[in-house]
Amino acid sequence: MNMPKAPGGSLVIEDLHVSTAAGDEILRGLSLTINKGEKHAIMGPNGGGKSTLAMALMGHPDYVINRGSITIDGNDITSLSPDRRAKLGLFLGFQYPVEVSGVNFANFLRLSANETAPDGKKISPITFRKMLQAEAKTLGFSDELPRRSLNQGFSGGEKKKAEILQMAMLRPQFAILDEPDSGLDVDALRYIAASINSLDYPFGLVLITHHRRILDYIKPDFVHVLKGGRMIRSGDAKLADEIERTGYEAL
Repeated sequence: MNMPKAPGGSLVIEDLHVSTAAGDEILRGLSLTINKGEKHAIMGPNGGGKSTLAMALMGHPDYVINRGSITIDGNDITSLSPDRRAKLGLFLGFQYPVEVSGVNFANFLRLSANETAPDGKKISPITFRKMLQAEAKTLGFSDELPRRSLNQGFSGGEKKKAEILQMAMLRPQFAILDEPDSGLDVDALRYIAASINSLDYPFGLVLITHHRRILDYIKPDFVHVLKGGRMIRSGDAKLADEIERTGYEAL
């Protein structure tokens, strides 16, 4: 049912310095390596640079990389456009997915899948629609999903589930999820986490979050604290427990 992806190795961020288009430096020398099969949680206070990191990795034009590099499996993507980064296996789940009126969800996702397919093979609309309906069913969507516009009229929880559905269909090598727990109640959070955990192929996950509650359901291999544009601390899952007890200031 799912489309295969070419094998890869690591997403490597080295000495990354990033500013806004206005010239304000946000990231100040950040380095991190994510191997396929690993789950990394990035935590930190507001304004520390977490969302900036996500946007810079995906190539958002409002963020300028002044120094450093980003590579996927040895391929330097630092200056590539977002679509070329996606073709190399990078995926971003937005904190606030936007509604796009008039753009059919199924058509959007099929075009994305065809554009990022490593073997270049195109999937017919009918075949893809069947694959999408089967995958959507596992995430609790109704059969009407393929007929809806992208995120239009979706609840907050549905938008987050739609992001995970896109991830499940595209099967990226590396996925950056920017606060997938934002605005979710406990039941929706458990559902989203179960959906992520159910993905049956090796990929590198970067999970950006303020709170440890999602880490009760998605167990990270590594936890990093991003504050003031720098990684000030890294450790295993126990670091999230320490943050819960003491807060960020104690670090």
